Amino acid sequence: MTGAPYNYSYIFKYIIIGDMGVGKSCLLHQFTEKKFMADCPHTIGVEFGTRIMEVHGQKVKLQIWDTAGQERFRAVTRSYYRGAAGALMVYDITRRSTYNHLSSWLTDARNLTNPNTVIILIGNKADLEAQRDVTYEEAKQFAEENGLLFLEASAKTGENVEEAFLEAAQRIYQNIQDGSLDLNAAESGVQHKPTAPQGGRLNADSQPVKDGCSC
Repeated sequence: MTGAPYNYSYIFKYIIIGDMGVGKSCLLHQFTEKKFMADCPHTIGVEFGTRIMEVHGQKVKLQIWDTAGQERFRAVTRSYYRGAAGALMVYDITRRSTYNHLSSWLTDARNLTNPNTVIILIGNKADLEAQRDVTYEEAKQFAEENGLLFLEASAKTGENVEEAFLEAAQRIYQNIQDGSLDLNAAESGVQHKPTAPQGGRLNADSQPVKDGCSC
């Protein structure tokens, strides 16, 4: 029986970081399942999800690690930063404290990921406009000052959830194309998957990789 080629060209590793209760797991669930979890339990350690999406005509598999926001899990979750191609840094637009803690999360992300990791700031719970405690303008300024992508989104309605994951993936792909991301570096967070040559057999050094962390 001949081996089948992968149905995607790249794997990008993502992490989702931010305070407890900002909706990190709900964003992941909305992205992977197209559903909103009304009673989303707090993550213990890390959770994992995948989805294949198209980026500039290429099929890309996103491997997404959703990290716990509680301080007592920080030592555990920090180990997942290594080898991340993209980081979604999430705050809750109705809770200023979660915005005020972004500098600490950003410091971790800068120190523990590679210099080319794409970081996107996400203001979640955009559907709760009446309860807004952080303005769009100040968050946008914070993002610009720190070289981050920025979107407000709603895990409940799905607004901008797809766009957040896609925008980060597009920037990662752009970094691959312009040569600023070294695919041979273990910490790049990107794997290029083989395509089948004539006859449908994979190359000898192109064995399928199981889902999971490659670090």
